[in-house]
Amino acid sequence: MKLLVCVKQVPDMESRFKPDASGVWYNEADLAFRMNEYDEYAVEQAVRLREELGEGTLLTVLSIGPDRVVETIKKALAMGCDNAVHIQDTTVSAKDPWQIASIIATYAQDKQFDLIFTGMQSQDRGSAQVGVTVAELLKFSCTTTIVGFAYDSCTVTTKREIEGGIKGVVTLKTPALVTCQLGLNIPRYPTLPNIMKAKKKEIVAIQVTDFMTTESRVTTTHFHSPMKKSGGIVLEGDVGELVDKVRAILKEKSLVLR
Repeated sequence: MKLLVCVKQVPDMESRFKPDASGVWYNEADLAFRMNEYDEYAVEQAVRLREELGEGTLLTVLSIGPDRVVETIKKALAMGCDNAVHIQDTTVSAKDPWQIASIIATYAQDKQFDLIFTGMQSQDRGSAQVGVTVAELLKFSCTTTIVGFAYDSCTVTTKREIEGGIKGVVTLKTPALVTCQLGLNIPRYPTLPNIMKAKKKEIVAIQVTDFMTTESRVTTTHFHSPMKKSGGIVLEGDVGELVDKVRAILKEKSLVLR
């Protein structure tokens, strides 16, 4: 059985973000990077299935981006993936979800993968479009936002979140693609021995030009930081005094009491 898990390297969400000179993406100079959180659940589930199926199963991790994404790839290898593909692209942030999905699908189309795992969405763009588009391009069955997973004899049974906290059960025949989210599992922490083993695992580097088959369909025209809001006011005193102060503020600064 052949498994593929797709991961993306994103800025750490604790970083301070500001637009770059082009005004359409982040200035990456002072950012720290990590594996996309939702992709960690995808890697963990793929590794668990790899361990469950045992010999004869090959788990490949794929990532698109510049040289720095190799660190994210190595983490996936240390978590238990068997080998890796790095599609080298220094301008990946300028590509829309359709192009990213097309690149992945073009790579995967002749590899005969039985199951593909992706994160529900990326933390930087948050489009939630890449996984489902890959499935469409490959003509794979697909379900999204899964919080439960089981595999038996070419059949995948998933539990997925629906609006209002309701859970739905979806059954798919392979080949299939699932997108993973919080609640599916608890990603493992790579141990030192596994980190050392990962250094010996193969990472195949391929230029993105080998898989560029489509033009962008969406263009980012502007990117900006949120508008700064005025600071809050902290009021102290007895309840009666606080009520009077709040009434005075509302009368002065709003139309509520006018």
